[in-house]
Amino acid sequence: MTERIIGIDLGTTNSLAATVFDQVGPEVITEPGQTPIIPSVLTMREGKWLVGQEALIRSLQNPTQTLYSIKRLMGRSLEEIPVEEQAQLPYQLRSGERGQVLVCLDEQAFTPQEISAEILKAVKYRAEAILGENLQKAVITVPAYFDDVQRQATRDAARLAGLEAVRILNEPTAAAIAYGLDERKDGKIAVYDLGGGTFDISLLQLTGKIFKVIATNGDTRLGGDDFDQAIVGELTLRILQEFTDAELHSPLARQILRQTAETIKISLSQSNEIEYAISIEDQSWSHQGSFTTIELKPLLVPVIQRTLQRCQQALDQAGWKVEGLDEVVLVGGSTVVPEVRRQVQQFFGRAPQVAIDPYKVVALGAGIQGHLLAGGRRDFLLLDVIPLALGIETVGGTFSKLITANTTVPTEAKELYTTHVDNQTAIEINIYQGERELVHDCRCLGRFKLRGIPAMKAGLPLVEVTFRVDANGILTVSALEKRSQTDASIEVIPFHGLTQQEIDDLLEASYDHAVEDFTARQLIEFRQTAERVLQGIEMHWTIAEKALAQTDCTAIRQQMEVVRQRMEGQDPQVLKSEMDRLGDLTRSLADTVMGQAVLSALQEKETTPV
Repeated sequence: MTERIIGIDLGTTNSLAATVFDQVGPEVITEPGQTPIIPSVLTMREGKWLVGQEALIRSLQNPTQTLYSIKRLMGRSLEEIPVEEQAQLPYQLRSGERGQVLVCLDEQAFTPQEISAEILKAVKYRAEAILGENLQKAVITVPAYFDDVQRQATRDAARLAGLEAVRILNEPTAAAIAYGLDERKDGKIAVYDLGGGTFDISLLQLTGKIFKVIATNGDTRLGGDDFDQAIVGELTLRILQEFTDAELHSPLARQILRQTAETIKISLSQSNEIEYAISIEDQSWSHQGSFTTIELKPLLVPVIQRTLQRCQQALDQAGWKVEGLDEVVLVGGSTVVPEVRRQVQQFFGRAPQVAIDPYKVVALGAGIQGHLLAGGRRDFLLLDVIPLALGIETVGGTFSKLITANTTVPTEAKELYTTHVDNQTAIEINIYQGERELVHDCRCLGRFKLRGIPAMKAGLPLVEVTFRVDANGILTVSALEKRSQTDASIEVIPFHGLTQQEIDDLLEASYDHAVEDFTARQLIEFRQTAERVLQGIEMHWTIAEKALAQTDCTAIRQQMEVVRQRMEGQDPQVLKSEMDRLGDLTRSLADTVMGQAVLSALQEKETTPV
């Protein structure tokens, strides 16, 4: 191995690195007797960043200048962050020039990528000091349900930190690698990953030495932070019942409540009861109380149930039953909470696998993958998937899917399209992500123009659109006009991506509106076909009058008028029926006079116009 590639778990709450050591195997990178974990917390002192434990210690001194949970902001715009979520943060957010969220610190503003880069730098510098090596490459993990935009933002953060992200690896998949589940002959594996700010469930099929992700689901705004917030809500009620004039909305108050809540959560993972005390500088009251596991349970269960709903959705997508699973693996620091483990065991009907520290397992898997990419030996093939369909807009606002959801990556798909206007010399390629039939129900990821197409009749240009998704889940789109060899391409790098609610809505709406969407798409396509057929008949009508009997011409004219009326209606099947009748009436004409162009239109075999 000529160059070491480390694995980095860039977490919402904590971050750490791992690698494969000769004669030892995969290990987290740390000094003996020290914790490998770096809190994903930052502040600034005298113009320099403080990252990790030092920043965490200063959080109560400077709550408005302490940054945390940055991962939840990656790849999002300010509009995509609910007001109530913004209110929970002690620091301020604002919108950038192009809509991306910016984090305010004193008079400065930073993108989440810049802040995440500082965390990555801290991880990198400590690893270099311990290993005595200059590190330039890393495998960085992300939630499986991160969309294309969030993955790109993570890659950009790495670049800002002086690291090449040679692979963006899904966290649940990394965990499965760490457990050595690839060494089994075969099996069905569920990886339940509940971190500080995100949740994923991934279902993996192992056949021989091939690891394939069958389905994935999750929520990029669901994690241990939500446990803390539920406890904060209970603490707030208790304090206000005792001190009605208590001010609990200041940044300092919110920070104290959040830290107290986190302490309660962690302590009750090890004991049945904890006593706590809360006081705030410049306020005259002091509140004391106790918390038990019995009191904690109703606060946690609603959050846990949200994760189990995701699990059921993933199982439904895969067509699996819990009884058919061979392993259930727990990943993420929030899975140390006893109630989480109880609920997960109850749902899956088996004790989950917890042999590896859930705080370390993702980093270890990333370290193994880095070892493999650096030339180390490990006999398995890793196949990940994309979460939502990818495609382009076609005439009428329909969504033409080139790559479907849960397709294994890396992947490539090609489709031929054409023009719909005579002498059209440019085509705009609009790229979308979603599950609905019409683009206004999906999310635009980007667009580019294919220019310089020679002027030709509509339908003659052959435009080949290619979608490529690499192993990191990053999308590249290209277009080639095959007759002239005119080409153009774009790496899809939007400024912000899908919110989790949008992902949820897209998936649920695709099920709820399946029939409605199919009907709407059919109607658009049948109207387009009808328009082309009517135009073709009109173009050759003088020939038709000479070749056909007067009664035949009259029948065709009457049926053409019927088709035009049906084009104004909303029933695609009625329109198709009348189109079929028109096709029967004009069959001899198409065969003898109009040629293959009209015949192709009647048979609905034309290339889809963009």
